[in-house]
Amino acid sequence: MPIPHFIEVIATVLFAVAIVHTFSVPIFARLAHKNGPHAGVFHALAEVEVVFGFWAFVLMAIMAFGVGTQGMASYIDTRNFTEPLFVFAIMVVAASRPIIELLSVVVRLIARLIPVQRHLATFFVVLTFVPLAGSLITEPAAMTLAALLLRDGYFKRPGHSAFKYMTLGVLFVNVSIGGVLTAYAAPPVLMVVKAFDWDSAYMASNFGWRAVAGVIVNALLLTFINRKLLSQGEVQTHVGVTREKPCRVPVVTMLVHVLFLIGVVVSAHHPAIFLGLLMMFIGFCEAYQRYQSRLMIKEGLLVGFFLAGLVLLGGLQKWWLQDLLGGLSPDVLFWGAMVLTALTDNAALTYLGSLVDGTSQAWRYMLVAGAVTGGGLTVIANAPNPAGFAILKSEFTDGTISAAPLFAAALVPTLIAATFFLI
Repeated sequence: MPIPHFIEVIATVLFAVAIVHTFSVPIFARLAHKNGPHAGVFHALAEVEVVFGFWAFVLMAIMAFGVGTQGMASYIDTRNFTEPLFVFAIMVVAASRPIIELLSVVVRLIARLIPVQRHLATFFVVLTFVPLAGSLITEPAAMTLAALLLRDGYFKRPGHSAFKYMTLGVLFVNVSIGGVLTAYAAPPVLMVVKAFDWDSAYMASNFGWRAVAGVIVNALLLTFINRKLLSQGEVQTHVGVTREKPCRVPVVTMLVHVLFLIGVVVSAHHPAIFLGLLMMFIGFCEAYQRYQSRLMIKEGLLVGFFLAGLVLLGGLQKWWLQDLLGGLSPDVLFWGAMVLTALTDNAALTYLGSLVDGTSQAWRYMLVAGAVTGGGLTVIANAPNPAGFAILKSEFTDGTISAAPLFAAALVPTLIAATFFLI
């Protein structure tokens, strides 16, 4: 059944409330730390991953009263939850100890080829090679791997909030633009390739070198600014070997994990397949626990919950977003898409843009370029961002990441990326 307009308006209001809630997370975190009688509720509201899922439930309750439970259920059935499910699966597999150990070896080998101090070279490689690898292994996997390497290698030091926010801003931007070298790895690209008749060759030739240049310049600038801090102390770049898990992971076990990772990536559009592979993967990890660390199932579920809420709330924003996008010229569209991406998921934005009839190739390019450029400005701007948020937030003050400092930290790398995409 068609959704009444008043429900669309309520959904937009709740979407705006959810965005304000996202920026207000530090307030709820401080209230939770006071350990009052409602500390548990405040703690739940302080979890960014809960925000959109919570307000989506409010919307579903309103829909149940407004159009009936059948109408509410019908709307849910029309939503595509493949992306939330995939991000959950890829987080669990990519964050496993054998994959991280293998990646840390690769990162160290590449860093040795760079004729600078090891700490600087390794940091630079994590922020360039891993985000660009997202074009092959998908952006959620790249975000998970890069965030884990940064957490264990550079974020364990207390304090240094400015460094952590700058690094997080560059990470979010680089992952968002680093996945556009192929037609299947970045969610905002995936939403339009069929409608726009784009393939990986088109993405590599039109977006590829611009994305590579933006990623390298952002990482190089960040590394140079923080060179003194990065040169201090010893950095742990070979993660996974701890007192609790003293044995190193055999090569065969690493290869099995890589095969599971490849299987999940290849079956990204088929939930029944990649969820089945995930179940087999969990069973394999249980069989060889001595080579495993705790699987990130809780974190993955929270991120999936966040994205599912975004799907439900975002699905009712078409009534104002599509007309707004269709009325913009290509040049204005680039900046408009970049700004709107900070307020809504960039994949939802490009999907709505793909529905606009009679668009030129320049208009289409500007839509996608603007959407991926703005993908690092907020935690909701790009689907993989909540994964990095969930992994790194414990290393920040009060165990949360404030939206305003993140926006400020991502602004310069965003403008650098914009410069290359506008050339």
